[in-house]
Amino acid sequence: MDLRIAIDGMHCGACVRRVRAALEKVPGVAVTEVEIGRAQLQVEGDGGAAAVIAALERAGYPARPDS
Repeated sequence: MDLRIAIDGMHCGACVRRVRAALEKVPGVAVTEVEIGRAQLQVEGDGGAAAVIAALERAGYPARPDS
């Protein structure tokens, strides 16, 4: 499933790298694109958006699905 996530608190390239690293640790997630303020992913499995959002929040970036 394609998933777009809005991400708060990103301000620079280092934030983009931290977000990408956090997302790559989530099982079943393939990161398509990460930019300041958003990410686009391919997600497989049951965790979906909840697992992605939880990983981002643990990394210090509040997030929500972006439709």
